[in-house]
Formats: sequence, structure tokens, C-alpha cells
Amino acid sequence: MSPEKAALSEDQLKALMLAALAGNARAYEQLLSLAAERLRRYFRRRLERESDVEDLVQEVLIAVHRKRASYAPALPFTAWLHGIARHRLIDHFRREGRRLTVPLDNAAELQDAGDAEATMAAADLETLLATLPPKQATAIRLTRIGGYSVSEAAAQSGQSESAVKVNVHRGLGKLIARMGGKE
Repeated sequence: MSPEKAALSEDQLKALMLAALAGNARAYEQLLSLAAERLRRYFRRRLERESDVEDLVQEVLIAVHRKRASYAPALPFTAWLHGIARHRLIDHFRREGRRLTVPLDNAAELQDAGDAEATMAAADLETLLATLPPKQATAIRLTRIGGYSVSEAAAQSGQSESAVKVNVHRGLGKLIARMGGKE
């Protein structure tokens, strides 16, 4: 595969996914091929055995096929793909009964990798919260992310305590529906 093909942008991968969802078999084939290359790089950085890498690539591609209807077009495709990959990798480690150990010399590298994943997760979360009405997003940020009590969140946001509770409940319901592909 040429470097140009492997380095498709998020927008190009997302366009392939949307075309595939619309029934374009060629786009779907290209998307799966590009996803497989991306997944191989992802798993090779985390696993020692090449056979494990290939097994997990196949597991994720099957999961992508089975869960493709759950993809929310408003969200980045690569975040959705890597979310599936991350869960499959965790399942793999559980099956293997392994715990990750890192020599102290490599601890900084691990921290950097964790920071990158945390940054991606925070960006994904902000993208999701931006789809909610402002009061719902604020209530969720304060109570679920910031760890504030309902009364503290009410004081900070200018909402009543009952409004904070309702906004958190409704906002989370909308997010769950979006993530489940029900909206």
C-alpha cells in the first residue's frame, strides 16, 4: 500500500465510511483495507507477537462490520475505530491474564502515549457535549466530569438544583441515544 493511501485524513476516511454505509461496496472495501493498516500499526506498538496483532486486526474488522450501523456520522471515524480497537485490546489482555509492566526507563514514553489518548478522549467528549443544549452540557460538565455536587453545580451555573438534575438526565439520555445510533 502506498504511503499516500495509508495517510488518508480523517475527512477522507469518514467519507469512505459514509459511502460504505450508503451501500458503496468499493468504498467499504477500501475503508476496511485502510483500517486494517491503521490497526496493525496501533496493535504492533502494543503487542509483541505478530499473530496477536493479526488476530486483533481481524476481530476489530469483524466488530466494525457488525457495529457499522452504530457509527454516528457527527463523530470522527478514527475515534470510533480506535475505541473498538482499545476495547478489543483490553479484552485480549484479560484473556491472556497479563498486566502491563514498563521499565522505569520507558515510563515517560508511556505517559506521553496516555496523554495523547486522554487528549483524544477529551476532544471526543467535547465534540459530543457540543451537540447538546448549553444548559445540559454545562450540567454534565460540572457534575459528571468536574465532580461537583448538584448544589455546587447549581450555584456555578445559575440553574436550580432540580434543573441541574433534569439537564444531566436528559443530556445523558441524548448522548446514550446518539452513541447507540438511536437518534
